[in-house]
Amino acid sequence: MTNTYSARGAPLVLGIETSCDETGIGIVRGTQLLANTVSSSMEEHVRFGGVIPEIAARAHLEAFIPTLRQALDTAGIELREVDAIAVTAGPGLAGALMVGLSAAKGLALAADKPLYGVNHLVAHVGVGLLDPADEPGEQQGHAATAAGRGMRALPENTGALLVSGGHTEILRVGSLTSDVELLGSTIDDAAGEAFDKTARLLGLGYPGGPAIDAAAASGDPRAFRFPRGLTMPKFEGSAEAPGKHRHNWSFSGLKTAVARAVEQFEAAGRPVPVADIAASFQEAVVDVITAKAVRAAAEHGITTLMLGGGVAANKRLRELLAQRCAEAGIELRIPPVSLCTDNGAMVAALGAQLVAAGVAPSSLQIPADSSQPVQLISV
Repeated sequence: MTNTYSARGAPLVLGIETSCDETGIGIVRGTQLLANTVSSSMEEHVRFGGVIPEIAARAHLEAFIPTLRQALDTAGIELREVDAIAVTAGPGLAGALMVGLSAAKGLALAADKPLYGVNHLVAHVGVGLLDPADEPGEQQGHAATAAGRGMRALPENTGALLVSGGHTEILRVGSLTSDVELLGSTIDDAAGEAFDKTARLLGLGYPGGPAIDAAAASGDPRAFRFPRGLTMPKFEGSAEAPGKHRHNWSFSGLKTAVARAVEQFEAAGRPVPVADIAASFQEAVVDVITAKAVRAAAEHGITTLMLGGGVAANKRLRELLAQRCAEAGIELRIPPVSLCTDNGAMVAALGAQLVAAGVAPSSLQIPADSSQPVQLISV
């Protein structure tokens, strides 16, 4: 496939996201959001307490065509009108990625459109460039106000904090299409995983993020002093955090501390103070995430920080990050919650940036890469 996009207006791109348990189809014209349709298989995973890869892949197969049709109807376009198709190539669950990639390749071949295999993590940043006032379905068709619009530029000195069930990273983004650097990440559980596992320990069910958030609302975040991983000095007397882990996170010790607290109450025959433990756990997570993210941003000259990922819906995380960014003189940008979680709009948004920048399309032979590094923006 060759890129046939011309400068007649901002590129019209269809984005496909199937990295985990959401089947997302998004359509954008440059930075205008025309459709963002998501079908989630979360309910099918509840009884297992987590995402089962094979179930997720089967759900993508069943949901793809109806989700695609709904997105095209919402945008008021036909597939033949798009300038390019973008799809998540990684990271994510291998089987789930393969479903989206196979569908994208088939559509690109059938409609003779260029294909862009993009990085899921960088796409979370790309969604931050969508015009904030746009709502899918407000206009039928794409030619009215969208035609001729220029592409919004990424602010200088931009960074991104991505917090989800599978990822916790801080990125420096020099260019969405050519320059992304990983500054720090979790070395064990992602924050979302820690929420899920802690919710299970407290009998709050799955998914853990909303359950912990709700329980914490009536708890005391100071009731328990749970550990903040990788924050102790590397050497006695040193005020510095561990050298190579200065901007990294670890949540496995926190999860263990919560388990021990629950065990102590149960062993003593006393009721477990669920709300207090949930609030104290949540405070430990958001405290260390925000502290390290803001410090990494300050040390790397980042003046605009974007927050993304499913855990971005957490009220306390948003509140504390906003406070600490304001104190550090960093502008914080948070997309609507519907665009923070996995969705096709973010994939389409990054695809539009790649098309407009003249980046060469991907091959129809691109593989699914479950561990695709963030530096590999498109393949």
